[in-house]
Amino acid sequence: MLEKYKKHYKALICLGLPIIIGQLGVIILGFADTLMVGHYSTESLGAASFVNNVVNLVIIFCTGFSYGLTPVVGALFGKKYFEEAGQALKCSLWANLLVGILVTFVLLAVYWNVERLGQPEELIPMIKPYFLVLTASLIFVMLFNGFKQFTDGITDTKSAMWILLSGNLLNITGNYLLIYGNFGFPELGLLGAGVSTLFSRILMVIVFALIFFRSRRFIPYRMGFECLRFSRRRFKELNHLGWPIGLQMGMECASFSLSAVMIGWLGTIALASHQIMITISTVAFLVYYGMGAAIAVRVSNFCGQSDWVNVRRSAYAGFHMMMMMAVFFCILLFSTRHYLGGWFTESEEVGAVVGTLIYPFLLYQFGDGLQVTFANALRGISDVKPMIIIAFIAYFIISLPAGYIFGFLLDWGVLGVWMAFPFGLTGAGIMLYLRFRSRFSYL
Repeated sequence: MLEKYKKHYKALICLGLPIIIGQLGVIILGFADTLMVGHYSTESLGAASFVNNVVNLVIIFCTGFSYGLTPVVGALFGKKYFEEAGQALKCSLWANLLVGILVTFVLLAVYWNVERLGQPEELIPMIKPYFLVLTASLIFVMLFNGFKQFTDGITDTKSAMWILLSGNLLNITGNYLLIYGNFGFPELGLLGAGVSTLFSRILMVIVFALIFFRSRRFIPYRMGFECLRFSRRRFKELNHLGWPIGLQMGMECASFSLSAVMIGWLGTIALASHQIMITISTVAFLVYYGMGAAIAVRVSNFCGQSDWVNVRRSAYAGFHMMMMMAVFFCILLFSTRHYLGGWFTESEEVGAVVGTLIYPFLLYQFGDGLQVTFANALRGISDVKPMIIIAFIAYFIISLPAGYIFGFLLDWGVLGVWMAFPFGLTGAGIMLYLRFRSRFSYL
């Protein structure tokens, strides 16, 4: 039975491993941010929790929007239409830039109303400057995503990996210098983490652009980028694909980010505990999405060749590997559940809350892996519109109301808010799987 999946396992590992390694760089950065900020002060950790959850909601949406390029470039690459793939990159960069500007204005509107969101009053002076600096970095995130999804789509997953690792190393170094004021640099606390993030994101875009425009291996694509005119049809296609994916991923992230707003009503300890668990949860999520990106690339390549049997087998092979990773994370986190809080903060009260939040985290790993697998499989075949409805049901009809009921009406506190996540993620996974199966059940 597994014989027909063997070649797909190998191909997915070759494609996915560089993406996962690049994602591990993001994970290490998230850990470093939380560790450094948490040891600077509990108040800074609480402020970072609120800002990161709100800004990450927008970044996840933006990343999802940029994912619309992958099935386009993947299909063109499968047909060996290299110049048209370069033209698609040009259209994508323009689309990403315009969306980046739009969401920047949205976040500025949130910035001017931070005081009305019910957060602890003592955190507002730290929240506002950090929020503003991260908002300024969004356009650069979008441009980087455009280049990354292009190189992923042509199966060059190593370029983005090295840029991400280098940029995140630079970010961590900047944190060390600017949060604590080491080696003569100003002690900026939480703001220093934001300045370091902004600088590293600008530099990563510059490096990616230099590689694309100067490297010989991109010559066929660069010819299309430079010689073919801007295509309104392609621009419309990218928006047609990008907005549903962005909304689907944005609503998923919203179930966590808007939960952070509710958790903020419970006080600084609850918010700091939530930030630590979000950092841990992001480890699994980003690794899953590394493999998910490989599934989308592999599926889109076969879709371009109209090889529907291998489209289906690529998705199911990816699911097998996703479940193996989920089992690994569950064993690792359960084994270290009593020590996790102490790695991030010296507050025993925060550490105790973190220990209780591990259990809902373990409960939703299967659902998270399931929804990542088949969301990316559907993305690979450009079947993205149903994902909006599925995400709305799973995260806004199920997860967020359940979090409010468990956390506040039943008075379970932060644990109750987290108990809603297994329901939302598993529900999304089942619905996405059924959608994919309905498209290929005859194979």
